[in-house]
Amino acid sequence: MAEQDPHLDLQPEEALGKVYDGRLMRRLLAYVRPYRWTAAGAVTLIVGTSLLQLVPPLAVAAALDLYIAPHLGETAQGTAELPPVVQSLAAALPKDLGPAEGIAAMAGIHLVATLLTFVLLCFQGYLMQMLGQRIMFDLRQELFDKTQRLPVAYFDRNPIGRLVTRVTTDVASLNELFTAGLVHIFGDLVLLVGIVGVLLWLDWRLALISFSVLPLLMGLTFWFKRRARQRYRDVRVKVAAMGSVIQEQISGMSVLQLFNREGRAAEDFRRVNDAHRRIQIQVIFYYALYYPAVEMINATGIALLLWFGGGAVLRGALTLGALIAFIQYAQRFYLPIADLSEKYNVLQGAMASSERIFQVLDKPLGITSPEDPHRPAEVRGAVEFDRVDFAYLPDEPVLEEVSFRVKPGETLAVVGHTGAGKSTLANLLLRFYDVDSGAVTLDGVDLRRWHLPTLRRSFGMVLQDVFLFSGTVAGNLRLGETGISDEALTQAAREVHALEVVESLPGGFDAPVKERGAGLSVGQKQLLAFARALAFDPRILILDEATASVDTETEALIQQALERLLEGRTSIVIAHRLSTIQQADRILVMHKGQVREQGTHQELLSRDGIYSKLYRLQYLDQDAAPQAAGTFGLPTPSDASAEARPSEAEP
Repeated sequence: MAEQDPHLDLQPEEALGKVYDGRLMRRLLAYVRPYRWTAAGAVTLIVGTSLLQLVPPLAVAAALDLYIAPHLGETAQGTAELPPVVQSLAAALPKDLGPAEGIAAMAGIHLVATLLTFVLLCFQGYLMQMLGQRIMFDLRQELFDKTQRLPVAYFDRNPIGRLVTRVTTDVASLNELFTAGLVHIFGDLVLLVGIVGVLLWLDWRLALISFSVLPLLMGLTFWFKRRARQRYRDVRVKVAAMGSVIQEQISGMSVLQLFNREGRAAEDFRRVNDAHRRIQIQVIFYYALYYPAVEMINATGIALLLWFGGGAVLRGALTLGALIAFIQYAQRFYLPIADLSEKYNVLQGAMASSERIFQVLDKPLGITSPEDPHRPAEVRGAVEFDRVDFAYLPDEPVLEEVSFRVKPGETLAVVGHTGAGKSTLANLLLRFYDVDSGAVTLDGVDLRRWHLPTLRRSFGMVLQDVFLFSGTVAGNLRLGETGISDEALTQAAREVHALEVVESLPGGFDAPVKERGAGLSVGQKQLLAFARALAFDPRILILDEATASVDTETEALIQQALERLLEGRTSIVIAHRLSTIQQADRILVMHKGQVREQGTHQELLSRDGIYSKLYRLQYLDQDAAPQAAGTFGLPTPSDASAEARPSEAEP
């Protein structure tokens, strides 16, 4: 069966929405409100530049009709009456201007209007770009702040790349809306209205001839819009597919090279790259048709003006200056209409982006502090699960009727097969999720009544896959907590045997850390994670497979670090490797989401139940078992097995 390339599927965020949505636009304009004076200044400049662009053709018409044509003879001048707009301009000019002075004055007006248009456009462009950047900053900050507060369950259902797209690409689309969409549409409308008014004022008959090509131009524009809309969406899908393939292949480069998969990877990329090339060629094809067709229609309009307007000049029904002005205005008139298709795509893309952005911003937080939260001055560390049921997905329970207690200062180990629900206990304790029924309490108070930051500040957690941020070693140990001094960091690192690791790095605590701790070994990152937990001095510690990926020598160091870290704290240790939890005060055995056994190591072995079977299964290799157990001064598997099966030792 042929494989379907998942990278070429249309993602939901690529779908385009309405061209204009009043509800979304009102919400977007709310982000303009803090900068309303900047926006008002930009709009004023837009109106000014649009009006100034009407001046140069009038200056040309006045120069020709008032100061050039009267001195070229009767044939050249004709008998046409001056257009009303030129008459109004002549009335405003000094009566004693000679031909040379009049031409110079019109040239000066033309030049000043052009220079002022240039200056105002510069200021208007700067203001709008500044406004767009400020709105982007506010939106991105709000989006990022919201993602910090969204429940963990949200990230289970939404790919990280999609959220990154919200903060980057979608916000950039809104910037284009404010700086090149709405602004230009408004400016084009002001210019079009002004040109229509001047054309009708000059000569309404010739104005109608100028407008005669508009149906063709509008029809072509909407044809292009319909074709280009789908192609633009397809281009975004293909670009996203290329990014996905590149990210996936580079992230898995070691596996790719190990299994000699370079050829297949190249073929995967060639397929998405070729799909992108083909859709881009289609876009180019439509552009190759559209803009030459626009030029053809524009040329047709100009030709009609020359034909009818030239005849009117010869008949004395129109002045030469008015004809030249008509041609210049027509050139300015057709271009904004042709650009409407581009503005249409900008507006439609921005509406779709804003809808996706507001979907994230409107997402209920779900996990929040109550109105009157419990915020004690001191946390004792008593944990209790009381008949807890929980499921990540409906009708797929993960925990069923789970009940147990952990006393302050007690160390509870949790073991069980993969999928038994061990890590879910930690997720519920940190209130990443809320229980479906039952209750989880800390110091006798339901977690849902706690002040959320206070609750999580009471916990420290060390995972199997340690996450380090790019920055420095000290920055990763503090994680922004300014109350942790350099001396406290050094002491924490020393007590968990991480100081040697830090001192071996160039720069010590100021040594740079790459993304996700690249360049550090698993053991080094694990020791740094223990140092971080100790530096924060949590009342309750959760270790989730914290030693599952390290070698025996590093595990010995980590075990010593654990002894210091667990001292005086309520601790929950989740592990598969039973050698790391045999000294726990109590061991909880999970099986299929339920608590099946509880007790000490020796008590559980003596019952010959699930724990005993897990223990024997891990130590089938009798040669390796004594060495592994002896590392921590624990009983050897053979001794433990004998203790677990007293009936077999009896005669």
